[in-house]
Amino acid sequence: MSTAILDRMAAITGARNIVTDADAMVPYLKEWRDLFRGKAQAVVRPGSTAEVAALVKLAAETGTTLVPQGGNTGLVGGQIPIAEGREIILSLQRLDAIRTVDAQGDTMIVEAGVTLQRAQEAAEQASRLFPLSLASEGSCTVGGNLSTNAGGTAVLAYGNARELCMGLEVVLADGRIWNGLRQLRKDNTGYDLKNLFIGAEGTLGIITAAVLKLFPLPAARATAFLAVPGPEEALALLNAAKAGAGGTLTTFELMSELCLEFVLRHAPGTRDPLSARSPWYVLMEVSSQSASGLDEAVETFLGEAMETGLVTDAAIAASLDQRAAFWALREHLSEVQRFEGGSIKHDVSVPLHATATFIRRASAVSEALIPGCRPLPFGHVGDGNVHFNVSQPVGGDKAAFLARWAELNSAVHAIVTELNGSISAEHGIGRLKRDLLPGVKDPVELALMRTLKQTLDPQGILNPGAMLA
Repeated sequence: MSTAILDRMAAITGARNIVTDADAMVPYLKEWRDLFRGKAQAVVRPGSTAEVAALVKLAAETGTTLVPQGGNTGLVGGQIPIAEGREIILSLQRLDAIRTVDAQGDTMIVEAGVTLQRAQEAAEQASRLFPLSLASEGSCTVGGNLSTNAGGTAVLAYGNARELCMGLEVVLADGRIWNGLRQLRKDNTGYDLKNLFIGAEGTLGIITAAVLKLFPLPAARATAFLAVPGPEEALALLNAAKAGAGGTLTTFELMSELCLEFVLRHAPGTRDPLSARSPWYVLMEVSSQSASGLDEAVETFLGEAMETGLVTDAAIAASLDQRAAFWALREHLSEVQRFEGGSIKHDVSVPLHATATFIRRASAVSEALIPGCRPLPFGHVGDGNVHFNVSQPVGGDKAAFLARWAELNSAVHAIVTELNGSISAEHGIGRLKRDLLPGVKDPVELALMRTLKQTLDPQGILNPGAMLA
């Protein structure tokens, strides 16, 4: 890249927002699991939609390739440039304005660089709830959440990021700005364009702002940590809780005994809230718009579940601190796995009725393929999303174990496909799963995706190498 192009970019954003120093670029060039490390010509940090548009127009004119990046918390490498180092990273973190909060209309308009936690807090200040919730919410951004169609722990009640977005502002690959920031519940005036860009990982356009749906704040929450005999009983409990727990079931997270063991071993300050170990656990949360009666209703429901054998032990949070302690057992799960050596990941979904079957079969095939490995199934079983991670055998060689990543992925994904599931439930495709798509996508569907890419980004300047080869 010529110095002249960087100079023209500096004229748009200000020179201080062009980062070329190798050490200063490091945080933008690797993701937290260290699976992907890239190279780039520079990091450019625009501060407005107009600046993004000007930069993209310049990129189209000069054939410069751009990799949009939010909080750099993605888990499939879609925000990391390819290793050749020709790209410019377009960091959207400076687009961090909360433009409006409309409590009466239950919407707010925020820019792409607003962190998820700030969006939640802005909603709460207006006595509203923005329910998207992820472990990385303190650093992930709304633009990244929408670009990957993030899921999280409240999908069961509120849906994925796609369901929580009413409109978008997007910079197209030629630098034009599409203003689709409509705060309308009904709008049947043609194609729903916003859904082209949600989940597209910045390959079709760059999201710069969004209209988000808000909800009334719950008047009461009941959070319970439960021991269950197995995934089958957990699914039966889920179905019963949807109708009979005394409120709206907002969270239903499943984890194995080994998951809890890892957290207690490596996350300081955590403790087992139950009196005896169980092979499986559920973190369940129920919300209500009534300020009274929820705890009693949940206690009654769980008492009945214990009588039928669906639950063998239970603890209901009696304070906000106890609720936070219960949630810590789930939220630390991703980070503590690294202390146990190598971990091969799977972010998959299957039809709800097939969840227990998948867990049993995937565990068996993993243990047969790599004797001594430790399957670690956990996740949002309420919506069929299982994070089926596998830790290396105790005392095993980490590099040798990780070298079998593709082999194990293939075996697990074969079960997912047979059960009519998806190899990417909420993390996206990025670079990690790009080459797997032709094996799991309908050929017509894949052809349509390529047609959209060619139509909206004919020069291939937006996030090249992500999602589509």
